[in-house]
Amino acid sequence: MNVNDPSPAVTEMAADWPMVDALMQGTRAMRGKGTALMPRWPAEEQDAYAARLSQATLFPAFRRTVGVMVGKPFSKELTFGDDVPARIVDLCQDCDLQGRSLHVFAVDVATECMAKGISGVLVEYPRVASGVRTQADEARVGARPYLVHVKAGQVLGWRTEPSPGGATRLVQLRLMETVEEPEGEFGTKDVPQVRVLEPGRVRLFREGKEGKFVEVESWFTTITEIPFVPFYGFRKAFMVGDGPLTDLAYLNVKHWQSQSDQDWITHVARVPILVTVGADHTDVIVGASTAIRLPENADMKYVEHTGAAIDAGRQSLDDLEDQMRQTGAELLVLKSSGPERSATEASNDADANKSDLQRISEGFEDSLDQVLQFMADWLKLPRGGHVELFKEFGLSSLSDAMATLILSAQSQGLISKETALNEFKRRGILSAEVDPEAEAERVQQDGPALGLMDDGQRKAA
Repeated sequence: MNVNDPSPAVTEMAADWPMVDALMQGTRAMRGKGTALMPRWPAEEQDAYAARLSQATLFPAFRRTVGVMVGKPFSKELTFGDDVPARIVDLCQDCDLQGRSLHVFAVDVATECMAKGISGVLVEYPRVASGVRTQADEARVGARPYLVHVKAGQVLGWRTEPSPGGATRLVQLRLMETVEEPEGEFGTKDVPQVRVLEPGRVRLFREGKEGKFVEVESWFTTITEIPFVPFYGFRKAFMVGDGPLTDLAYLNVKHWQSQSDQDWITHVARVPILVTVGADHTDVIVGASTAIRLPENADMKYVEHTGAAIDAGRQSLDDLEDQMRQTGAELLVLKSSGPERSATEASNDADANKSDLQRISEGFEDSLDQVLQFMADWLKLPRGGHVELFKEFGLSSLSDAMATLILSAQSQGLISKETALNEFKRRGILSAEVDPEAEAERVQQDGPALGLMDDGQRKAA
């Protein structure tokens, strides 16, 4: 295996990532995938397929659901425990040397985990001259630990071994990076390189003249561990994760394809076909100032689509959208550990009944704690402490979870208020007698929500 080759474990994890990337990037990226995500119909001409693809639009259910799920634990600012050193709390206000706080930085990491199932953070420390030895020297040159978000697609492979205590220890990690270098007077170019991390050592590899990556630089570090922390969606094994919303991604692609079919059949149905019966006309000009002479007993008429296929397609899309909402909502539903529980388990219902998203958030907290510890290791501090995320968002039933998603979709402009009310009626949350149009009018008559005033612009009261 070459240094730039992905391992079999990475290749298996990455099978769905191109699809996920396209869904997260939106309509343009989905169109760019061509036949990989939008099959070409049998006997469909290339020009016709290109026209159909160029008009397809994405219903962004996957991207919006990822945002809603990540927004739950980060709806409140993460809190630092009393055991976090003040120096680390201060560094976390600009944790990546790009002006982002740990809270904002962690949102990006969580989004990657929710979409792909795995992400990571490398706790870096700048290389300093040999004369920098004391904390005063480090402060003088601005040396400090900082965080680098390692995305799922950057990990090429790893090696582990059991530590003396039996825990899994990372002993090698290969990361694909891109370095920007100047080109000409004004331009830049991206140069790929592989970073190989080992306990106390870093090596860099770049592509040589024969296309093979060769070692170009190496150095030693003062930390005896690889300062990398994996973050998971659904954790399957060390460094191996699965996307919590992968099934939703496949449903969203199915909707992308079905929506294209529906748009095309609607377009066909909107254009009636002029048919002549008993006449030999081949080229007919039809207009307000033209007349057509027909032979005796001949006829001319328009043939129109019955619309049955359109209604069936619309219902299929509605059902698919409902299935997508349900698939996303399942992460919020509290799941009991089972009816038969010991006395100890029964004494802690909060631990026994948790949603998948709450469990993911707990694992995320553990990973953030490891990040703080690596920061402490760089600073020669005994401990890094812990952080806490907001986790009081579990819902007792799937109906409650779906209602939350519908409300979020409406507030983000994905669906209208009338559609949201209809969905609430369909699920029995609102009475069947509620008229969505009348409710919308009543909302306008009621005026601004409590605490707001409206004088053409919404202002805090």
